[in-house]
Order: sequence, then C-alpha cells, then structure tokens
Amino acid sequence: MTSKKSWVEKRNCDTSFKIKKIDKKFADIPAHSKMLIVSPPIIDNYVKNIPSSKSVSLKELRDDLAKKYEADKTCPVTTGIFLRIVAEAAYEELESGKTITQITPFWRVINSKIKIASKLACGLNFINFQREKEGLEV
Repeated sequence: MTSKKSWVEKRNCDTSFKIKKIDKKFADIPAHSKMLIVSPPIIDNYVKNIPSSKSVSLKELRDDLAKKYEADKTCPVTTGIFLRIVAEAAYEELESGKTITQITPFWRVINSKIKIASKLACGLNFINFQREKEGLEV
C-alpha cells in the first residue's frame, strides 16, 4: 500500500502540457478551439512570477498561458484543480518551516471571491491577510 502524496509532491509532477482540439463548446471555450491543459508546475511558475502587490485574475492567468502556449483558451477545470494544488503545496511548505517569501504567493491569484478559496487549508483569513499586506483588494 502506498502512502498518499503530499501537496508538494503533486505540485512537483511532470511539467508537460497538452493542447487539445475540442469538438464542441466547453465552459467558456467555443467549439473547434485549441484548448491548453497545463500542469501544476506551469501554474506554479506563473504565480511565482507575479510581482508583489499585483493581483492577476483567474481569467487573466488562463489567457496569458493560452497565449504563451499558442492555444485559444486554457481549460478552466484543470487550471482550477492545479491552482489549488499550487496553493496547498505552498501552504504545506509554510507549515513545514519555509518563510512567506519562500513560498508561491498564491494569494495574488486567489481571493476570497474565488470558489476554491474556502476549500484551502490556509483558510480565508490567511488569504485576506496576505492580500491586505500587499495592498491588494480583499
């Protein structure tokens, strides 16, 4: 029996991505579009490069990645799942002794209005505190 993977292990997986041609409309993606399916390391790298005191919306993150990888749109489902993995991994690292400046600043994308925020181990107060500290809208 294998033990459950940590959030950090889930984040530090294969960095590959896929571009899939979709036949019918999916979420906000029109039929016949090239849809990018990213990976947790790609999301992690993107979020790490958001400057302090700057916030990026989930839509902006998805649009930026689609453009970078020459796709029409980025999959909203996998992006949400992988963003949660990145956030949980960062908080796991904080809990195990890393400083706030050594972890991925996921609060620059996740705010209390995003659905996954309430599911995170860190809680809304942590997210709101970090956003306030950087002068970001809570």
